[in-house]
Amino acid sequence: MPDNCPCGSNKAFDACCGRFLNAGQQAATPEQLMRSRYCAYALGGHGDYLLHTWFPATAGGLTVEALSQRDCDWIGLTVLAKQQRGDKGMVEFRARYHDRNGHERVMHEKSVFQRIAGRWLYVGGEVNSSTA
Repeated sequence: MPDNCPCGSNKAFDACCGRFLNAGQQAATPEQLMRSRYCAYALGGHGDYLLHTWFPATAGGLTVEALSQRDCDWIGLTVLAKQQRGDKGMVEFRARYHDRNGHERVMHEKSVFQRIAGRWLYVGGEVNSSTA
């Protein structure tokens, strides 16, 4: 596991997103959940966590196996905006990655989150991708 958290917080992985991915703690905010999900994608092998934190009605036919695949190299995360009102939340971010051909790309997403029974879940998002 990495020393510094891949989410860009400048914290140790175990003290940041590792506590959600590996120690079973629950994210207290939509931003914590979004950052930990970014780490799950960046590291690969955490499809169980991604599926467990996905709102069931919008998870569709996703599988642990498919979500565990690491099909690009995530290289940076920038949080642009965040909002929480009661049990609803939104995080807007840009994530940089290298695609399979080594080209740098940027994914811009406004993610929507819902807290159910005290647990934040990813509902979906508005996604735009572009070249860096």
